[in-house]
Amino acid sequence: MENRTKVTQFILLGLSNDPQLQMLLFLVFLIVYLVTLLANGVIMLVVRADSHLYTPMYFFLFHLAFVDICYSSAVVPKMLVNFLSGHKTITANGCLAQMFFIFLPAVTEVFILSAMAYDRYAAICVPLRYVETMSKRTCVLLVSGSWAIGFTDALLNTALSLQLHFCGPHHIHHFSCELPPLLHLSCTETTTNEVVLFTSVVILGSSSFLFTLISYIYIISTILRMRSAEGRRKAFSTCSSHLMVVGLLYLTAFFQYTKPRSISSVALDEMVSIQYSILTPMLNPIIYSLKNKKVKTAIGKMLGKFMFLKYC
Repeated sequence: MENRTKVTQFILLGLSNDPQLQMLLFLVFLIVYLVTLLANGVIMLVVRADSHLYTPMYFFLFHLAFVDICYSSAVVPKMLVNFLSGHKTITANGCLAQMFFIFLPAVTEVFILSAMAYDRYAAICVPLRYVETMSKRTCVLLVSGSWAIGFTDALLNTALSLQLHFCGPHHIHHFSCELPPLLHLSCTETTTNEVVLFTSVVILGSSSFLFTLISYIYIISTILRMRSAEGRRKAFSTCSSHLMVVGLLYLTAFFQYTKPRSISSVALDEMVSIQYSILTPMLNPIIYSLKNKKVKTAIGKMLGKFMFLKYC
């Protein structure tokens, strides 16, 4: 058996090697990360502080905001450090750990979005049974199940990655340790990893997407049968924000993890990854707050109380 040097650390090449551009990128992504933390933190605080938001819809929104903070925090802090560092290294174990914490919130978010779609279906299509259908126990089970699926998928893909051997090169053409670019560096056979990754993305992604799609087919059908124009407008307004969030995440993430290698490029991979792992967690709370009257009202009340206490 030939001797091979085991790689113990990787170099994340990131978005650019130009020092001036890296400083600009650092400032841009620092602002994006701070907005992500602030916006999602405000959503979580408002949902907990306002009793009018103690409903299943906002229960799921609270957990979506928490997942978005976790997702962004798994990627951006290391990215910011690398913009200011001349080395840009990450240990092999650190890389696998980051990969696990990217998979966990990403898969969890997909199923929380499906739970939110089911909540909208229950509210619009079967309103008389809504309280019974979306009981506190059901909501907790849906969120717990989302986290359990995310954890299982992250653990499975990470455990299989632990069996890989890396003997060089050790440059990752990406700004984070996602599994596809990591597989390209393996000296050992990656067929099992690729099959499991593709299968999990297709099964989990397709099942959650179909569940969401079917829910919205029923929702749209019910909305179109409403006699009241105001009722239709209100229902569409409530659902449009959710559809925007679903579209942002599903289209980019599904494309990234199922596209053939023949159409893969470093620039394309990084652009798509920025969209679903960095921009989407920032845009989610903004979309929900701008499109949701109750959230805007609750934020206004909270700011009013803050200003009142400030000047007392």
